[in-house]
Amino acid sequence: MSIIGVGIDVAEIDRFRASLERTPGLAQRVFLPEELLLPNGERRGIASLAARFAAKEAVAKALGAPAGLHWTDAEVYVEDSGQPRLRVKGTVAARAAELGVQTWHVSLSHDAGVASAVVVAEG
Repeated sequence: MSIIGVGIDVAEIDRFRASLERTPGLAQRVFLPEELLLPNGERRGIASLAARFAAKEAVAKALGAPAGLHWTDAEVYVEDSGQPRLRVKGTVAARAAELGVQTWHVSLSHDAGVASAVVVAEG
């Protein structure tokens, strides 16, 4: 396998919070309902959401940032082990297939007011 693309993005947590507060419905346009909740059903914290937003941006960058990708066609979820994973469908899956992506790797972090994500597309 070889690396097809790498994407990295950062999101200032307070700025992301302000965007969500200022724009009604933004969270529903960017995230799937499952992404908004923790496994126990509680609402996910803003730092975690900002990291997931950064991951979606990083996915687009790993795919060459083509126009027309839908936010909700890339889902960040967490395995029972706590490891973040990426699930793609629709526009994102189509672009990934064009490029030959077979495997995704994702890393999320948040600290000191900044959330970050790195995504590697492998094929």
